[in-house]
Amino acid sequence: MAERRRPRLYTIPAHRAFADALVAGLIRQHGDDLLGLARGLVLLPNNRAKLAVTNAFVRARGGALVLPRLVAIGAEDLGEAIGAALDPADGDDPLPPAVAPLARRMILARLVQEARPSLEAAEAVRLAGELAHTLDQLIVEEVDPARLASLDLGELTDHWRAALDLFRIVIDRWPAELARLGRIDAGTRRVLLLRRLAERWRVTPPAGFVCAAGITDAAPAVATMLGRVAMLDNGSVVLAGLDRAMDEDEWRALGPHQADPVTGRAPRSIEVHPQFHLKQLLERMGMARDDVATWRDGSDHDASAARGRTIATALAPAEFTARWTELRPQQRQLVGVRIAELATPAEEAQAIALALREALEVPERTAALVTPDRALARRVSAHCARWNIAVDDSAGRPLSISPPGTLLTAIVEAAAEDFAPLALLTLLKHPLVRAGERRGQWLEGVRRLDRRLRGPRPAPGLSGIEAHLGEAGGSWWREMRDLLDPLAAVFGDGARALPELIAALRDAATALAGDDAWRGPAGRAAADLLAELEAEALSGPRDVTPHGLVAMLRLLMDEVAIRPQGGHTRLAIYGLIEARLQSADLMILGGLNEGVWPASPAPDPWLAPRIRAALGLPGLERGIGVAAHDFGQALGAREVLITRARRDARSPAIPSRLWLRLAAMAGDEFERARAHDVEAWTRLIDDGGTPQPAARPAPRPAASLRPTAMSVTQVDRLKADPYAFYAQRILRLAALDPVDADPSAAWRGTAVHDILEAWARDDRCRVDALQPRALAMLSEPTTHPLLRALWQPRLLAAVEWIAERMATEQAGGRQVLAAEGKGGTTIAGIDLSGRFDRIDRLPDGTLGIVDYKTGKAPSAAAVRAGFSMQLGLLGAIAEAGGFANIQGTAGGFEYWSLAKYRDSFGSVSTPVDPAGKNDRIVTSEFVDKARAVFAEAAARWLTGDESFVAKLHPEFAPYAEYDQLMRRDEWYGREG
Repeated sequence: MAERRRPRLYTIPAHRAFADALVAGLIRQHGDDLLGLARGLVLLPNNRAKLAVTNAFVRARGGALVLPRLVAIGAEDLGEAIGAALDPADGDDPLPPAVAPLARRMILARLVQEARPSLEAAEAVRLAGELAHTLDQLIVEEVDPARLASLDLGELTDHWRAALDLFRIVIDRWPAELARLGRIDAGTRRVLLLRRLAERWRVTPPAGFVCAAGITDAAPAVATMLGRVAMLDNGSVVLAGLDRAMDEDEWRALGPHQADPVTGRAPRSIEVHPQFHLKQLLERMGMARDDVATWRDGSDHDASAARGRTIATALAPAEFTARWTELRPQQRQLVGVRIAELATPAEEAQAIALALREALEVPERTAALVTPDRALARRVSAHCARWNIAVDDSAGRPLSISPPGTLLTAIVEAAAEDFAPLALLTLLKHPLVRAGERRGQWLEGVRRLDRRLRGPRPAPGLSGIEAHLGEAGGSWWREMRDLLDPLAAVFGDGARALPELIAALRDAATALAGDDAWRGPAGRAAADLLAELEAEALSGPRDVTPHGLVAMLRLLMDEVAIRPQGGHTRLAIYGLIEARLQSADLMILGGLNEGVWPASPAPDPWLAPRIRAALGLPGLERGIGVAAHDFGQALGAREVLITRARRDARSPAIPSRLWLRLAAMAGDEFERARAHDVEAWTRLIDDGGTPQPAARPAPRPAASLRPTAMSVTQVDRLKADPYAFYAQRILRLAALDPVDADPSAAWRGTAVHDILEAWARDDRCRVDALQPRALAMLSEPTTHPLLRALWQPRLLAAVEWIAERMATEQAGGRQVLAAEGKGGTTIAGIDLSGRFDRIDRLPDGTLGIVDYKTGKAPSAAAVRAGFSMQLGLLGAIAEAGGFANIQGTAGGFEYWSLAKYRDSFGSVSTPVDPAGKNDRIVTSEFVDKARAVFAEAAARWLTGDESFVAKLHPEFAPYAEYDQLMRRDEWYGREG
């Protein structure tokens, strides 16, 4: 019997730079002949690995070099990349083309929606994506979906069969759809291509060498192909980081294990271990660990062999970590490894950026950040931009957060929200809208619209905004409306066919932004997505609503990665997949928190763990083992910086299990590896020194700048917070209402006064006309829906109380003289003006000053302290003849509050009493006291030269619109 040929199977240890070591060996083996390398084929896991190997060849030779053919077996164009290797001269049956991913997604979404008609289109697309992912796993593991129908799950069988209805989509309907299209799944095509390749090489070995390097995918078809390569006379398989030194008992403990013949159960495999997927790959190749030799070549980028032993020890299976207590000090060393633990994600990003910046100080030194945390990667890139250093994230950024992506989202959201103010302004202010020479003129119009939309929301739609603008809407509004009308016409009719919505979206983006919407990598990706979505839309879910399109579009754009180009040649940012086979002089491993690295396993909404196990699919935790392997490979760089933040954006963060393992294994060495310099730099770079609190502001403007006229409503502000009065009247600064604001107390007060003013002016205060007047206001389209729903019962109850109260007062001889009037007089050299809500003629012939309040009336204590003198000052104006056709002495001062009082709405209170009872001011003295209070204030701040001190009496200064201007938080409470 012939002796079994030993396979050519190797591993490059984790402490060696994989790509450089691989290239060094290939050149040694095949580089003597000028065309020896060119006749070879190197199979790699992905396109990023192709770039890493290409760069390694350049570093090794420096000059011109004819490279072997580099093929990424994970690429979508695998068949074209391998080329003639799969096309023998006599010809095989050509494989059908693969169905496009989005076409499959939309068809599956339609099938899901047909099975569950209550699902909205966006949710159907999301579930279709999960279903496609599950289908791909079945295809990769070569599990027939028909097995789903025959699973025996014991007591769960009935429950499973109830859920199996949806899987009929995969078992029955999806293959029929593929047959109709004349296509096959991309995963199926890849499996068939790899198996054809293995069979072709079994029959006709290639003329040149074949090297499969860095591939860790344990799929059956991949394993079969790698097994064939390893047995070729001119073939070799080079694995990354296989631990040949692991004890045999540890190796066996990893699994997969055979089931016990009696119980039918097997010990649980340790899928979270970084060596598990490599062991499974070897077993599916039909080979053992003893068949693997160590790749003899290395490079100048390698770390020490001791680092490799440290990595293997730190990543040992949990049940064998007790051996750590037996380690000698030299076995715990972390030479070349530094640790940085920062307080927040922002500090972590700053520390990493500083470490990258430091690396550039050394000529030709390279550095790379490896992290699965894309938010951290973006922060680091932004920090580096402070030094004009462009560092691109090779994992890319989602299309959804790129300018073209946010433009598309803003267009759909504005239309879906019926052009509500916030959504509309977000769209119109987008940086791509009217970019270029006309941008300034466009923004002037948008700013005018912004000012007009401050406060409660106008009536819905573009017509509602136009009515709200009235004559203020000039040519700038007509230009905006002309651009948006076609969009509103399509999106305003509820659910529509998806192609119509996509066409309207594309036309709107072009109208608003022109070619800028489709320029650059992100713009082209957005255009391609819309074109493909429009082409496949008829196969997708039916009757998509505008809100559904928002969610669908964001979901699909999140899955499109925009990979920038042209970053710094010596710095890089990688995701875990992109980092495989990469090397740098300094590798920074960032985001070492649990749930980030490794990521928490995402639940499978289609297949429960027990079902996955019954089908022989990888467990949900398999990704943890792969992430741990990635960690070990990156940890093998010559110099390493490992970072984490002690908290995330919401709460304290738990260190990654990889971090904790390294810390437990290294012991005191872990603390000695702390990168105290990097941590200190992070704190110091933005340290502004000891903060110097601002002094309490007290401006003293010249007499010529001080007002000589004011309103009675401003007197309290002048006395309680002179600085706020200064900012309002002298600096002429006024706070803007929020856009699309909820009805505030002030707004509700204005609405009530408008009702009462119209009631007095047009209805002559007829009691029976007040409630219809309130109902008319509430029914107007500009009335905020929240106000109509929540405040209407209170308002109607309050106006009913007013009507009843006035009827009672009139019956007792009280008469309304005037309502909602204004006038003024001069007191202490200042022109004092005021607006009254109502002035009545009391039965005793004196004047009754009435002020309506939607909230509580001022307290008697405030009046005694010299504040809330508005009624007294209005009485002073009336007694001086400052109100037209009003003559007499003020003898009554009342607040008619519409707030809830006991069990009903409405109450009357007064700050005065004829005899001064209950610590109130004597009625006959109130006007004189109000004049004196105002005269004193005028003498101090208006005709005098006293400083306008901030928050002089804070207990009577509840308003806060100028608190930031006065830097209140920096001094308030610090002064005696």
